Amino acid sequence: MLQQTQVDSVIPYYHRWMERFPSINELAQATEQDVLAAWEGLGYYSRARHLLQAARLIVIEAGGKFPSERRALLRLPGIGNYTAGAIASIAFGRDEATLDGNIRRVLARLYDLSEPAQLPAGIRRLWELATQNLPAGHAGDFNQALMDLGASLCTPHNPICLLCPINEFCQARELGVQEQRPVMKPRPVVPHITVAAGILERDGKVLIARRPPGGLLGGMWEFPGGTREEGEDLPVCLARELAEELGVVVEVNQEFGVYQHAYTHMRVTLYAFLCRLASGEPQALEADELRWVMPLELKDFPMGKIDRQIAKKYGHSVGL
Repeated sequence: MLQQTQVDSVIPYYHRWMERFPSINELAQATEQDVLAAWEGLGYYSRARHLLQAARLIVIEAGGKFPSERRALLRLPGIGNYTAGAIASIAFGRDEATLDGNIRRVLARLYDLSEPAQLPAGIRRLWELATQNLPAGHAGDFNQALMDLGASLCTPHNPICLLCPINEFCQARELGVQEQRPVMKPRPVVPHITVAAGILERDGKVLIARRPPGGLLGGMWEFPGGTREEGEDLPVCLARELAEELGVVVEVNQEFGVYQHAYTHMRVTLYAFLCRLASGEPQALEADELRWVMPLELKDFPMGKIDRQIAKKYGHSVGL
């Protein structure tokens, strides 16, 4: 949960997760929809699917006993070098280095690392430094201390160098370049896409579609629609997308709402419209599954942030 998400955001999710799935065995027996529902709101949903896959592997291959060695941990879905090192050192007392964003920043400043920290040469050097400085028998405490130092004092901007317990050893501070470390490669321009989604109503129910597994929001439910092509009017876009995705002809009615969300690799503005089925029976041509559900049932289906906002507003609009 802490991968790419701040501690304050994670804590309530963690407590709810542990109440729902108190053991590896109980997690392994859950459905993907149960897991995604418990994870909803944390984003990066592949992490939740990886947790489920890992739990099932641990139960099948290791009798439900979580592995403690780095090599075994790296075989689990969703676990890379950083997570394997953190688990092995903190949970099991192994002498293993780890490298999260905070540790990377501390080491890059301490040793005035000029190589970009996201490129292979910089990554290799940071792992070397993390391993070289590791105190035998105290790796877990050491790794956590560096994480805390980076989170509290050696922050990305305006680091509090005067209070830092290792400031006398910091080469970047001595040179006055601590704000320029770690060196980061330029960020690419984040594209902005416009999306239209349809709230398709029939007999008091509304149609939702489950996204295919893998990819962005895989396995989550949504109001069907798609990306506007250049120069295309939004109602035209939505009618085209629903014809392609569902094999139906729809009448696009009034606009229901405008929603915005930023992902790591793109920004999205979504326009939702109320729609009426004109002809054809919806088919899951591109989705994994379709469901006609009562408005009250929408809360039972895991959704991404935008679709959850639409679902809540739609529930209010029909008196829920």
